[in-house]
Amino acid sequence: MNNCDKMEYEGKIKRIAITKEQIEQKVAKVGKELSAIYDGKPLLLVSILTGSFIFLADIARAITVPCEVGFMRVKSYYEGTLSCGKVTVTMDLDRDVSKYHVVIIEDIIDTGRTLAEVVKMLKARNPLSLKVVTLLDKPSRRVIDFSPDVALFTIPDFFVIGYGLDCAEQYRNLPYIAEYRCDTDK
Repeated sequence: MNNCDKMEYEGKIKRIAITKEQIEQKVAKVGKELSAIYDGKPLLLVSILTGSFIFLADIARAITVPCEVGFMRVKSYYEGTLSCGKVTVTMDLDRDVSKYHVVIIEDIIDTGRTLAEVVKMLKARNPLSLKVVTLLDKPSRRVIDFSPDVALFTIPDFFVIGYGLDCAEQYRNLPYIAEYRCDTDK
C-alpha cells in the first residue's frame, strides 16, 4: 500500500467507537458466563460468516469448557445495500445440531431479518438449546421483533468497521470498532 492509499484508508476511520480493551473485557466476561452455563454440556458455537469470525475466535478462546465450532454463510443482500428479505444459506453446518446446545456468535444485529431467519432454521433442527450472542446490537434499525440473548455492546445507527466488520472487504483486521467516515461526512 503506498502512502496515498494508506492515507485514504486511514482517513475513512472517523473515530474509534469501542476500543480493543473494551472488547477484550466484555469477551472475557461473556466467555466466563458461557463456560458456567455449558459446563459438562455439548456446546456448538456457530459463526455466521464472514463478519463474526474474529469475534468467534476470541469467544472460543475465552470459553474454558469443551466446545465445537461450526460455520454458516447466509445471504440476504442481493442489490446494493437493500435486503430483499429472503435469506439463502450458501454454506450450511456440517453436523446434526440436535446433539448440541447451540450458541450463534454474530458480529452485528441490524434489522434482525437475517438472524431471525437463521434462528428459525436452526430451531427447526431441534438443538438441545439455542442462544444468540452478538458483539454489536443496533436496535434503532430493527424492522422485526428480535433481540439477542446477549449483546456485548449496543450502538446507535452509524456504519461500523473493524474487529471482523468490513466496508468492501477492508478494515476487518482493525483490533477495535470504528465509525466509518462516509463520503457524505464532513
